[in-house]
Amino acid sequence: MQLEYIWIILAVVLLVLELWAINVVLRSTGGWETKGLWLIILIFVPLFGLIAWAMFGPKREMPEVRKN
Repeated sequence: MQLEYIWIILAVVLLVLELWAINVVLRSTGGWETKGLWLIILIFVPLFGLIAWAMFGPKREMPEVRKN
């Protein structure tokens, strides 16, 4: 496989992850200020923004463990 194809595949994977992250941010329950900030970071700094969002972004609530 040529090196150009590997870069194209990596770019497509990054694009799909970015679109998924933007979708999750838009559907989150946070305020519009927080959503707007994350959208700006994700759009203008794609790779580092995605990493920062994965580390510091809104976390989904985990279901409580039943004590039986």
